[in-house]
Amino acid sequence: MTLALTEDAGGITFDVQVVPRASRERLGPVLGGRLKIQLTAPPVEGAANDALVLLLARTLGRGRADIHILRGLSGRKKTVRVAGAKRADLLSRIEES
Repeated sequence: MTLALTEDAGGITFDVQVVPRASRERLGPVLGGRLKIQLTAPPVEGAANDALVLLLARTLGRGRADIHILRGLSGRKKTVRVAGAKRADLLSRIEES
């Protein structure tokens, strides 16, 4: 399945499906056009959102301030914006994991 991803001069925007309380943190696979992201953090008081931002920042070599959750703050399906990142950066990281 292909990741639904939009790239412009400012960065990339894509949809994710978060799985909180996983045994380990992991990117992928792509399901239904969304990137599945497993997080060890629980979905309580924004802990999973913080873990998502930290994982994406670390994985893509960006600062935490470059990662924005545009939609889905309280749900498992989210839309994420990564400022300054390129499509190829994300796709290569998905393939590595």
